[in-house]
Amino acid sequence: MKKLLFIFFTAGLIQGFSSCSHKDTPDNALALIPQPQEMKVGTDHFKLTRRAAITLDTSNPQLIGIARYFNNKVAPATGFEIPVEKHGNIEFKLTDNTAFGAEGYRLQVKHGDIIITAHQPAGIFYGIQTLLQMLPPEIKNSQKQKGINWTVPCTDITDKPQFAWRGLMLDVSRHWFTKEEVKKYIDELAEYKMNVSLPRLTEVGAWRAPRVGQWWQRAPQQPGEETTYGGFYTQEDVKEVLAYAAERYVRVIPEIDVPGHSLAALVAYPDLACMKAPSAVGVGNKFYGEDENTLCVGKDATFEFMDKVLTEVAALFPDEYIHIGGDECFKGFWHKCPRCQARMKAENLKNENELQSYFIHRMESILKEKGKKLIGWDEIIDGGLAPDATVMSWRGMEGGIKSAKAGHHVIMTPTEHCYIDLWQGEPSVEPDTYSMCRLKDSYSFNPVPDSVPVEMILGKTDWDRFWPRVERHFVRADQAQINYARSMYNAIVTPYYTEDGVLEIKLDSELGNLDIYYTFDNTDPDNFTPKYEAPLRIPKNATWLRIVTYRDNKPIGKVITLTIKELEKRADNTRHVVGNL
Repeated sequence: MKKLLFIFFTAGLIQGFSSCSHKDTPDNALALIPQPQEMKVGTDHFKLTRRAAITLDTSNPQLIGIARYFNNKVAPATGFEIPVEKHGNIEFKLTDNTAFGAEGYRLQVKHGDIIITAHQPAGIFYGIQTLLQMLPPEIKNSQKQKGINWTVPCTDITDKPQFAWRGLMLDVSRHWFTKEEVKKYIDELAEYKMNVSLPRLTEVGAWRAPRVGQWWQRAPQQPGEETTYGGFYTQEDVKEVLAYAAERYVRVIPEIDVPGHSLAALVAYPDLACMKAPSAVGVGNKFYGEDENTLCVGKDATFEFMDKVLTEVAALFPDEYIHIGGDECFKGFWHKCPRCQARMKAENLKNENELQSYFIHRMESILKEKGKKLIGWDEIIDGGLAPDATVMSWRGMEGGIKSAKAGHHVIMTPTEHCYIDLWQGEPSVEPDTYSMCRLKDSYSFNPVPDSVPVEMILGKTDWDRFWPRVERHFVRADQAQINYARSMYNAIVTPYYTEDGVLEIKLDSELGNLDIYYTFDNTDPDNFTPKYEAPLRIPKNATWLRIVTYRDNKPIGKVITLTIKELEKRADNTRHVVGNL
């Protein structure tokens, strides 16, 4: 029987580290995300003062770096730094105990001292993240805070990751992020014990015309229009970001998405197209099947180009993996291209799926020559997997399961649980997109499929204990001036038709403990207007439904305004979906 190895990649800040058991953990004791494996909370506390000092092996540069990182996190708000001394009351202790693994740790907080024990420096670093979360939320403020007791509850925590790969993707091709924004992104990954950042790099075609609105229906860039939106990273920028990430134990893995998603490359290098390269970089306009965005696999120049690109990328990025994309590759132009058809005949390929597989195989060979391993989206399964490819499964779990059974490493990233660019709550009060992924959807994600014995699944989820911890982290984010989605507070509106054809509206919320108030006359809903108790029927001549959520007699969610026509449309869509099942 083959052993299945799953690597976990999630879009939420929820189950990155393991959460197999919780011992003596009162609901309101600590708001740690992710929840540690084992945690005992005492009644006393440790007080962090300017008399504190850190003890560590001064011959270990990584431990010195972690101490410097800790000071960078606490000094702005406390107003003091914690020196490294021979006999300090905060100890970083490396042990020969391999049970901790590379990233596990034990954090012991007593009245007089704090001890973080680990087998590797990464474990010390993650112990520090837990310790920082245990300090008052004002520790996240960038200004000195007065009158705060910097206390930490006495605890005994043992923790290590359930999954080796815990990451977030950052797409800097479609939307540009500056070097400093990328660093802030890495900081947030590190604080929630994530260890992989996957930025999609733009090597060419780095500038486009600015656009807003629905990202899939924007007007194309016009001839002569200024291309003022975008940017690129110099090699020195990349090196600086990589060093910054390494200090935070975050691996940065680049993605060069080919052979599809290559419109910008074709604009810059039109000879790499099958027929006719586009004249302008995409701005969100429709192009799939209309404009070429796929490299010509029939031309040797394509592989020479990719070798040059991957040579530079491999030299810059120290990680063993490079993501090659392989997703959403339109093959219609290959079907019409005489060079691609000649390549298929010469290589005895049956169809265009096998032509893509041929391309991916060659990419893997190029990467192997440079000492790198290939990752691709699950489309690389079609036509046959490259021998040692790792598969990132985004179109559900099926591709990942199939690949794992074939002996390939798998990163589970199904859209319904892991895509944070989707609606996270009521669509009418969020940026327009095409599908829904609520916080509860992400939290409920189990990356280990049903075919794996239940006793092998270590993860444990409890939504009713998770969301109160999320609220405590909202307070921390406020202190740090970090923007975040409050979608979980908004009402969930579900219109549907009864069996007798009458439109009814069910109102709910993710938290389940919110009061929901509504109006049908376009007045502002509040706690003096009708309170939702049961599914609503629309009064005669009503044109609007307005809704708001309250907690403890105070508004907490956004006011949602929907026309009756919109409700009817949603109910119609639901009826069609149900009818097609």
